Amino acid sequence: MRFLPVGDSMTIGATGDFTWRYRLWQHLEAVCPVSYEIVGPRTTLYDPEANAPLSDAYADPSFPPDARRHLAGWGEGWLHMAPAIADAVRAAEADVLLVSLGLIDLAFYTDAEQTAANARAFITAARTANPHIRMVLLPVIPNVRAESDAPFAASCARFNELLAKAVADLDTPSSPLLLASRPPGYDIHTDTYDGTHPGPTGEHLLAAAFADAMHQAWGLGGPYARQQTTPQPQPA
Repeated sequence: MRFLPVGDSMTIGATGDFTWRYRLWQHLEAVCPVSYEIVGPRTTLYDPEANAPLSDAYADPSFPPDARRHLAGWGEGWLHMAPAIADAVRAAEADVLLVSLGLIDLAFYTDAEQTAANARAFITAARTANPHIRMVLLPVIPNVRAESDAPFAASCARFNELLAKAVADLDTPSSPLLLASRPPGYDIHTDTYDGTHPGPTGEHLLAAAFADAMHQAWGLGGPYARQQTTPQPQPA
């Protein structure tokens, strides 16, 4: 299996982050160490000082370069990934897309209906590159803005309804779609470091959402181990 993580700032991560991608790599190493590959056209983190994806400073420097691959971008959403996904799938020969998108779209670019239309376009485009592609789609987890902005909170809820409908409409035996569950107990006040971006506990919860969905629905890998330990970065 060739897994391609796709996402926005919650997926690319910033300088000094472990990322949920790292947590998922640890999980895959434990459950299927010789039968998978993480693929994608990018490897870096977002560098806040440069305001660009230029950082290689992962919290664990032993995170292998090949396992760092992804298609994620700070400030990028369905709007940006729909036109890019076919080329990425084709080039990487991806089998499974692990997708966390939508929050940035709803916050800055498109309303719920437009965002859902872009999600459908993304699914269609990915299938042009691989008609048998599998996808796991994570619903939007509203961030701290939703606590004080009722219309934004409603937009997040509406999009999640539309995303579930898109998955139900477009799922096929030859190219199955999964709607992952919001991680149980995910709390933006304790599982993120700023009300949006996952900290260590949030990273584990997001990785578990993808891993458990694939294991439960498709028998891929195994259940996510909630008590995984994380290697500490070594001094330079």
